[in-house]
Amino acid sequence: MNQTTEWLKVDSLDLEAQGVAHNAEGKVVFIDGALPGEVVQAQIARRKNNWEQGTLSAIKKESAQRVTPGCPHFGLHAGACGGCKMQHLHPAAQVAVKQRVVEDNLWHLGKVKAETLLRPIEGPTWGYRYRARFSVRYVAKKGAVLIGFHERKSRYVADMQVCKVVPRRVSDLLLPLRGLIMAMAERDRLPQIELAMGDEVIALVLRHLNPLPPGDLALLRQFAAEHGVQWWLQPKGPDSVRLLDEGGPQLAYALPEFGIRMPFKPTDFTQVNPHINAALVGRALRLLAVRPGERVIDWFCGLGNFTLPLATQAREVLGIEGSEALVERSRENAAANGLAHKTNFVARNLFEMTPSLLAADGIADRWLVDPPREGAFALAKAVADIVQDPSLAPGWAPPRRIVYVSCNPATLARDAGLLVNLAGYRCTAASAVNMFPHTAHVESVAVFDRDAMA
Repeated sequence: MNQTTEWLKVDSLDLEAQGVAHNAEGKVVFIDGALPGEVVQAQIARRKNNWEQGTLSAIKKESAQRVTPGCPHFGLHAGACGGCKMQHLHPAAQVAVKQRVVEDNLWHLGKVKAETLLRPIEGPTWGYRYRARFSVRYVAKKGAVLIGFHERKSRYVADMQVCKVVPRRVSDLLLPLRGLIMAMAERDRLPQIELAMGDEVIALVLRHLNPLPPGDLALLRQFAAEHGVQWWLQPKGPDSVRLLDEGGPQLAYALPEFGIRMPFKPTDFTQVNPHINAALVGRALRLLAVRPGERVIDWFCGLGNFTLPLATQAREVLGIEGSEALVERSRENAAANGLAHKTNFVARNLFEMTPSLLAADGIADRWLVDPPREGAFALAKAVADIVQDPSLAPGWAPPRRIVYVSCNPATLARDAGLLVNLAGYRCTAASAVNMFPHTAHVESVAVFDRDAMA
């Protein structure tokens, strides 16, 4: 690294929570640990023709939003935990930054400006994380086991004794888990422990590369009894997961506003933050404003997180997902909640959507779209293609309203550009969703309306 002597004015944060400044030559400088409004110096680690990247080394003018990190493992030093990137920024300022990211991406990438910026969805900033993937490493030279997230910008496992973003009960398990793994015969073949919490259960999924001997299984059962957790074993991929011992409460979460209970497996995709998920489902349905006689399509429906609440309001909800296994699980959840008669689920590759496939799903009054990070480009393009050339799907009409839930502001902006600039929609509202406090991850929700004559 090369220490700069130039004082740099930080203008903004990027999507990696790095401060963005410009040096005297006009070159962009990304500074890990710097905040907007600060005047800083940096140690430069990488130099390219158009940009440089480094780490904060000195502060001349400090931001009023800089705070003391809440976790002892957060920092810029070697060995610091890489799980969080923004603990040095006040939580309210973190949300403001994420709201600006959504707004900027919509405009700069999609040429779309939301008519209304809604208040961001916020929740607890500590102890919120009900899902996590902890790496496990047996360090033979030290005769010790490490369990935690990776170190900052490193493949090594951080030496974590606490974690402030998971619930206290889980944080308190980190050191006992070290002792457990250290005592197991297969300790050097156990690369990962995945956390999945429900409303009543702490589930731990142990990834093991070899079959576990009886002694190791006995240790897992003893740990479960002492600490009130549920062990699942994963010898191969996610589909190989199985419960160590049957019985006990079922892994599930509730959406009380809609009277919905959602069972899930620990390797299923569910939202990391249940507090924000409940608020997000509520807002999305209020924004969608479904009427009792209407038909709704829930694209990328997963286990039915939005589908089942929608079914309490709509005449019919069609849930579409890419996996037949997920679709079957959605059907089971709908039946368990007494909503099978108002729901239908189909499996389809949503990244290969075409106008003819879109028309085959029929006309719906409203859509809920909740894609993965890749976004819903094929879906948005199919809508735009039909609007531009109605002969591609005679008789089909686009929905009057779309609520788009996004975990990637860049792909949201790309898809918004298609919907607004080619398919006749207006982006009538948008907001950030702070699903992951203290991280640079940005989630959002946007509303698209299409006038009847558009």
